[in-house]
Amino acid sequence: MKETILRLLRERSPEFISGEEICKSLNVTRTAIWKHIQTLRESGYEIEARPRAGYSLTAVPDRLYPSEILAGLPTRFLGREIYYFDTLSTTNDKAKELAYLGTPEGTIVVAEEQTGGKGRLGRHWCTPKYKGILVSMVLYPPVLPLEANQATMLSAVAVALAIERKTGLKTGIKWPNDLLVGGKKICGILTELGAEMVKINYLVIGIGINTNQDTIDFPVELRGVATSLKNELKRKVNRVRLLQAMLAEFERWYQVWLEQGFAPILARWKDLSVSLNCPVRISTPNDHWDGWAEDVDKDGALLLRLPGGVLKKVVSGEVSLRLPE
Repeated sequence: MKETILRLLRERSPEFISGEEICKSLNVTRTAIWKHIQTLRESGYEIEARPRAGYSLTAVPDRLYPSEILAGLPTRFLGREIYYFDTLSTTNDKAKELAYLGTPEGTIVVAEEQTGGKGRLGRHWCTPKYKGILVSMVLYPPVLPLEANQATMLSAVAVALAIERKTGLKTGIKWPNDLLVGGKKICGILTELGAEMVKINYLVIGIGINTNQDTIDFPVELRGVATSLKNELKRKVNRVRLLQAMLAEFERWYQVWLEQGFAPILARWKDLSVSLNCPVRISTPNDHWDGWAEDVDKDGALLLRLPGGVLKKVVSGEVSLRLPE
């Protein structure tokens, strides 16, 4: 009922819609309408009430509410089922629970704050409340488990293109999936899967975009290596509109992946890369290598030319960009 009233207000905004018209549309009493209006106000919606005119929606809250995401969402299946949380340990953990229970493909989990957010190699992911985009997507791609990293690179392409389309800001991709602006991280992507030897049971892709954080929101040790869209653009970004754009881009490239394979995604990824044809250090929990990032192969592995001339295939690790000697 509340969502239906919100839809009616949105369709008529900025004009007024009478309480009588809402009552007739929903076959409920004026008292019931008033109670739902109050609930919407408590959720942050600004609704003006005027005698003999009715109600008018004057402002919506800066929240990633499902009703806001769905309003104008152009996707066919991605984001059509939404689980929203004000605070959550991690969106990926919740998405994996839902995947285990068989939630429809394209289900997303969004949160305004994560208390246990993590990035690659188990690092903590800083997420101040109501300032970032934290979303996880549940997918069931008919591909081999070894091809899951391709979806991670696909995600980086989708986010980079969505950011540019909605804000005009160009981002670069550091292998395999970190998005950078001016050498500082603006988005991280974490892919997790449940799989058997030759079958993916589910794929969960978690995306965290630093959207409206101020410099003070980052821990001191991260201020030299992380940034936000607001910092770079000098203005706030509409989080709902950016999330909608990202979901649309991801769905488009996901269909390309399933129908045409990884080659088109890899070509676009290379166009956006800032970690090819340059010196890098690859770090793993147990070792590291310095060399020249020569290429990415057809499966998404980084081809690292070591100082002795040997070409090393790297399938996982942390890339640090290095200044040429």
